[in-house]
Amino acid sequence: MLFSSGWLPKAPLQPLHLDWLTRSGIEVAILRLDQIDPLISGNKWFKLIEHLKAADLAGANGIISLGGAHSNHLHALAAAGKRFGFTTVGLLRGHAQITPTVQDLQAFGMQLHWLGYGGYRARHEAGFWTPWLAQYPDLHPIPEGGGGLPGARGCMQLKAMVGEQLKSLGWDDYDGWWLACGTGTTLAGLVLAEAGDHPVYGALAVPGDHGVAQCVDAIVQAAGLYAPAYKLLEASLGGFAKIDPLLLEFIDQAERTSGIALEPLYTGKALLALRQQVEAGKFATGTRLIFVHTGGLQGRRGFPSVLAG
Repeated sequence: MLFSSGWLPKAPLQPLHLDWLTRSGIEVAILRLDQIDPLISGNKWFKLIEHLKAADLAGANGIISLGGAHSNHLHALAAAGKRFGFTTVGLLRGHAQITPTVQDLQAFGMQLHWLGYGGYRARHEAGFWTPWLAQYPDLHPIPEGGGGLPGARGCMQLKAMVGEQLKSLGWDDYDGWWLACGTGTTLAGLVLAEAGDHPVYGALAVPGDHGVAQCVDAIVQAAGLYAPAYKLLEASLGGFAKIDPLLLEFIDQAERTSGIALEPLYTGKALLALRQQVEAGKFATGTRLIFVHTGGLQGRRGFPSVLAG
């Protein structure tokens, strides 16, 4: 076994108290996936679980996957490999560089290969995996970000996790989900779990031309769902890893008020996009939303000059 899958961590669900929510009469509960584990953090544990089950069934000795020099996915995967004793190999975007994340990957024992930018863009082409699986025949490949239908199926469990805790908030139901989207895998999992019961709103942390909608549609259709209830909203500020003073000021104020740490690539952008939608009157007074904190706080280290901690 690569990984003991009989137990999964539980994330607390708690009220999010911010003045702009109070003024608008909107209630938000935040699912604290950032608190489930210090290293295998956020939604990454859930996106990995079905992939690791598939690796076990295939008799693999480890995992090979892709990501960038600040990748939360590779960070969680490498940490899981070290903790549970399986081999990990990372195929990285760009050219060799040292970042806090890369230093951790190396410390966790992940073997790294830098693909350049053109080589990384080829990851969706037919035959991309052929030479890598020839070099590592005992490893199981996982898509970038733990994506695909297996990753989404692992995230379906989040609905039940929230349902078990609604009464502690005094809620009998909620009106929708709100979360950041990179590959769209977690959003797709929630869409599958909801099967139309509640809408899922995704704040795009990447530009629209990255094909997130196409990825989500492909996942849910592969699962047999053809009328997914979701909406994607622009939140990337013009590109992945793009930040600006407005975002940083917003994160600082939100952290001071709520006591909840955010990071600027995913959760910070998603919460800012929610404020913009709330203040534009897109949600009726009394709306109750579940905001998913997708973790990724290790990525804050990539912005030492603008975010402390």
